[in-house]
Amino acid sequence: METLIDYFSRVAGYDWWVVGIELFLIGLVVYWAVDFLEGTRGERLFRGVIFILIAGVLILNLVVERFGFERLEYLYKGFLIAVLIIAVAAFQPEIRRALIRIGQPRFLASSSQQLARTAEEIITAVTELSAARTGAIIVIEKWVALGEFIETGVRIDARVTAELLRTIFQPGTALHDMAVIIRGDRVVAARVQLPLAEAASLEGVELGSRHRAAIGITAGSDATCLVVSEETGIISIAQNGKLTRNIAESQLRKHLTGMMDEMVPALGKFWRFSKKNSDRNKREA
Repeated sequence: METLIDYFSRVAGYDWWVVGIELFLIGLVVYWAVDFLEGTRGERLFRGVIFILIAGVLILNLVVERFGFERLEYLYKGFLIAVLIIAVAAFQPEIRRALIRIGQPRFLASSSQQLARTAEEIITAVTELSAARTGAIIVIEKWVALGEFIETGVRIDARVTAELLRTIFQPGTALHDMAVIIRGDRVVAARVQLPLAEAASLEGVELGSRHRAAIGITAGSDATCLVVSEETGIISIAQNGKLTRNIAESQLRKHLTGMMDEMVPALGKFWRFSKKNSDRNKREA
């Protein structure tokens, strides 16, 4: 106990603003990493690695300085190197994705443009599926991560295109059953099992499993779910646990466009606003 008190006393002897800045920067990096990995398997692995490192550093500093275990300190430094190597191998997909995102050109405009294109691809796919009376259920993830449901499906991680969505829901294919989850401009997973809403919550309306799944997933998250009825071809939208049926293409476009605007980062919105003003000034000139 005396060692612990002495350790924190020495830490308290540093300039408070230096400690504050260091803790803020460390916390910012950790928050960015957790936010980037949220909803993936890497999130749990990252939390475990951080816990081991923090606990190990604290314990090692206390034990080594108290009892002088130099060999234990040497072994722990070797352990840290091994953890670093394992982490690089384990986080290879996430590291690659982060580097690609950092090096993505025109990052100010990419978010708004990609989401606008994604909305049009979804609208095209849903309209064509409706015309062909092909059943489909598409979940669009927003701020609440759907990682626990993604893990039940088949990982895809491909850019959203109308052709891909039509192919996935084509009857007879391996992935056509159950749901597709979209995150940003990527199809994250297909054949995803969603929770079904209880029949009592549907107010006596007889709905199929797709519509019940749409209500179930949106009741517990802020996701938006699009459903195409296999029997009638009717398009429905579920949000906040409520289902709106018989949606026209114009209504679908208006809803998705508004939803995508909410998902665009503030920086992207600023860029788009500035561009609109610049174009308007050019026309007036």
